[in-house]
Amino acid sequence: MGFKTALYATHQAMGGKLVDFGGWDMPLHYGSQIEEHNYVRNASGMFDVSHMTVVDVKGEDAKAYLQYLLANDVTKIEAIPGKALYSGMLNPEGGVIDDLIVYNMSGWFRTVVNCGTREKDLAWMTKIAADFKVELTERDDLAMVAIQGPKAIELTKTVVSAARAAVIDSLKIFQGLPEGEWFIARTGYTGEDGLEIMLPNAEVEAFWKALNTAGVPACGLAARDTLRLEAGMNLYGHEMDDSVSPLAANMGWTIAWAPAERNFIGRSVIEAEKNAGPAFKLVGLVLRERGVMRAEQVVSVDGSEQKGVITSGTFSPTLGYSIALARAPASVGSQCHVDMRGKQVLVDVVAPNFVRNGKPLV
Repeated sequence: MGFKTALYATHQAMGGKLVDFGGWDMPLHYGSQIEEHNYVRNASGMFDVSHMTVVDVKGEDAKAYLQYLLANDVTKIEAIPGKALYSGMLNPEGGVIDDLIVYNMSGWFRTVVNCGTREKDLAWMTKIAADFKVELTERDDLAMVAIQGPKAIELTKTVVSAARAAVIDSLKIFQGLPEGEWFIARTGYTGEDGLEIMLPNAEVEAFWKALNTAGVPACGLAARDTLRLEAGMNLYGHEMDDSVSPLAANMGWTIAWAPAERNFIGRSVIEAEKNAGPAFKLVGLVLRERGVMRAEQVVSVDGSEQKGVITSGTFSPTLGYSIALARAPASVGSQCHVDMRGKQVLVDVVAPNFVRNGKPLV
């Protein structure tokens, strides 16, 4: 038995199929993964994401600490209260310890890191913090619910207070603001508009049930995975890990190279890689014929002896055929071959995103 969120008993009562995910007992689905996926693309769905780790960073060196810890630069979000920043947290070898979101809390910062890397992340963050005047506080008193889809915001506003509805109305995309003990962010992991709301564990069951009564279906991790893959969003342990450079994981846009004098962990290694030209890059793959591409299948590129690998692959419910993300040799062109059960299957190479806001991009 793993860790349980405050909604564990609620998932059981709603018929959720519970599985281990990063040491947590989480709902995989509530009956049909494809139906749950389509709910989110077409209307709305909600996910228990309380397994994510929230760490508050406070103290006089909070900004300097995060500028050194992260490849992206928190000065980008200083001017806007609640503004969010996506970044990799790198090791000295330039590999990705984790990817995370940082919120500007006006005088301090809130970070949200992955559950599967929780212990490693906290140990690393604590180690680096020893050289700075900062306090790190894990907020395990908070639950988190993601409400996603084109009708998510409208429906959520019907079950919250007027003050919270006003906060929701004020949010720009990739911004979060507090209201009482709640923190409401216009962020997500599905490629749709929506909210991620942190609130006290004691209040989450009533909120979840109110959303469900208002017409927001409960969705599991299986749908969350196909939604994020269609949106071309990375999953730690697949698209990147401690041995993979952000430049090979389509995270180059999250690296703040300027100012040149800002020294962040791993900078010298990935700067040298950037100057030399990365050997691999993350691409999208599309197979419009029968068959489903899966993680760890080998990718071959004409004219290159180097082999690539599929990092995530699935059947896309929105598109009706198989899609994948792959770390391929940088020389890859518009097509490549995938080894599917010993057969070399020709597939199309596209940008590493397939669906956004319900619309196909391929």
